[in-house]
Amino acid sequence: MPEGPSVRKFQLLTSPFVGQVVVKVGGSTRKINVNYLNSLRLQDSQVRLVLPLRERGFRFFYNCRMQWISSPRADPASDILSVEFHRGQALDALRAPRPICYTLLDQRYFSGLGNIIKNEILYLAKIHPLTPGSLLALSDLEQLLDCAVQFSSAWLHSKLRGAGLHPQIYQKEQCPLGHAVTKGTLGPLGGLKRLTWWCPQCQPEVLPGDGDPPPVTE
Repeated sequence: MPEGPSVRKFQLLTSPFVGQVVVKVGGSTRKINVNYLNSLRLQDSQVRLVLPLRERGFRFFYNCRMQWISSPRADPASDILSVEFHRGQALDALRAPRPICYTLLDQRYFSGLGNIIKNEILYLAKIHPLTPGSLLALSDLEQLLDCAVQFSSAWLHSKLRGAGLHPQIYQKEQCPLGHAVTKGTLGPLGGLKRLTWWCPQCQPEVLPGDGDPPPVTE
């Protein structure tokens, strides 16, 4: 699944073609007849790769899949790369008494934040992935949110320059300080499980009653 910076890059690359007519269509999708797209005018290019086309409604391009959708765009308040990203809504979600790594992948609040970003920002913020968000101080949650936005933006700019990503923890055996990295498959009960890497020394787990930061309050 492509992450926010990859999707945003594609959107920026397709934007110059808005207003032009589709002259040739190809692909192996069986969801729609791609020939319907011929001679239509590209009206817009939006994040989530939603491309509204005049007279034919909307087409949704996602990881090489195409299908009809009923709405032309995602909620920008949840998009970590949007100027309309709602920090307050995101902070409220992070305060939940569930492992912080589960919340970060909830696309209702962190659209575009994928597994690579999750791993990297938890390491940057020095937070154990299984720490319940409700046990973290507000300053820790603010720092994590800052890491999410800054890392995603930096990754996007790197992609636009044609440069690669140099992760600090993702798929690593040692962290930058030389500590052994732990790998596990983590996810909510009945939900998607994702591979997660963390450094037990740099990212100590916070447990109730350990004298750690108090739960976040309103």
